[in-house]
Amino acid sequence: MKAVLAQLGPAVGKKAENLEKMEKVLSQAEADLALFGELYLSGYMARDRIPRLAEPIDGPSVRAVQAMAAEHGTHIVFGMPEKAAKGRTLWNTSVLVAPDGRTWAYRKIHLANFGPFEENVWFGRGSDLVLADTKVGKIGLLICYDLFFPELSKALALQGAEVLAAISAGPHTSRRFFDAILPARAIENTVYVLYANLVGTELNQVFSGGTQAWGPRGEDLGRAKDHREHALAVDVDLRALDAAREFRPTIRDTRPEFFDAIRRLSEGGRGK
Repeated sequence: MKAVLAQLGPAVGKKAENLEKMEKVLSQAEADLALFGELYLSGYMARDRIPRLAEPIDGPSVRAVQAMAAEHGTHIVFGMPEKAAKGRTLWNTSVLVAPDGRTWAYRKIHLANFGPFEENVWFGRGSDLVLADTKVGKIGLLICYDLFFPELSKALALQGAEVLAAISAGPHTSRRFFDAILPARAIENTVYVLYANLVGTELNQVFSGGTQAWGPRGEDLGRAKDHREHALAVDVDLRALDAAREFRPTIRDTRPEFFDAIRRLSEGGRGK
């Protein structure tokens, strides 16, 4: 499988322009899978424009991406502000669109709400992991801050994920953390980790990029150039997973009972 990780700087508030840029990348990529960044459709720092820019999953922007996926034969992952079909709830969502029109939507579970981040102001918290069973493999969807919680990646791997597709709006100040945890998520779960970050400046946020890909044994598959738009092409060979998991059987040796311990602690069961 050929994957292209598009490290782009979206125009804040200009959905049509961002979709045009997506189309340009796809027309040149000839890829089986393409990733675009967190909230790519609207731009990350859209802030009080988010309610106006948000759309339901069956809205016009997703339909436009479905048409692109069909035309280019590419599975497309991109970020957008999602609006509930009923009610006023908004989500920070990663959408995967297959060439046959099938669509999966993952709503970000761990919203960043510290320092310069204010995602809790605009978005509701997601509650469900999403594993997309596609013709190019089983793809688990994650968004940025989710990567700092290894139980999410582990849970997706235990469900059968072969690839973790993580889209991000990680600023330059967080770069060293992502450089550290991305290979860890790949090694500890023996999966491919594909990470597409934004680049450029939006208001007071500087996105330096850091788009990268890792193999199931910690192989560095490539990195995009810093501080510039770049479409990183990488090869993903799912046949390598069996050998990786025989070499270091972390999935086989995972003990699910400790997930229950995490749950009890989160419910206030510490010390019981």
